Amino acid sequence: MAAAEMPLEELERWLQARVDQQPAATNLPMLDGYVAAIVAGPVSMSPLDWICPLLAIDADAFNHSGTPEFAAISAVALRHNDISNTLSTAPDRFAPMHRRKPSGDVDPRPWCQGFYAAMRLKLLAWAPLLDTGNVNHGLLLPILLHCRDDQGRPLLGPPRSGRETKKFLRNAHADIPAAVEALRQYWMPIRYARAH
Repeated sequence: MAAAEMPLEELERWLQARVDQQPAATNLPMLDGYVAAIVAGPVSMSPLDWICPLLAIDADAFNHSGTPEFAAISAVALRHNDISNTLSTAPDRFAPMHRRKPSGDVDPRPWCQGFYAAMRLKLLAWAPLLDTGNVNHGLLLPILLHCRDDQGRPLLGPPRSGRETKKFLRNAHADIPAAVEALRQYWMPIRYARAH
């Protein structure tokens, strides 16, 4: 796989050239968030079931090495393994790929939107944490508060106005790495019980 891997910068250009085919990710931060949700989520999934929608390719692309599609698949598989290894061996070193806004502030929105796109593949499995009555619902908040629904509205509803909210929103991205690891720990007993 590593020999066939597409460099990440090239992968981003390739994704952007496919926007009309509606891949789940159109940039690297979205791809990174999507893959992180696959790694940390409630169910193990066949690579076909999550890589095909991520890249907007059909399953046959897995059978043809030497193609740009196969190189993209390889890059995604390696990113998946990198995230998985980091979360398994050194979770404190996990760092989402965020871009910066022109102001210099971190822009977590594309990463979070990618994470949410992967959640939507198996939304029913994520349902326990989407229940605001669940004490662990807060694990998703640093991610979901940066997401928008299909109509472009804030997924969690409009934020409260005020300086405290702006400060919280500006810094919430700092909680994402710990939240991803906590989500992985939360789902692990369920995920591996289902796998057997």
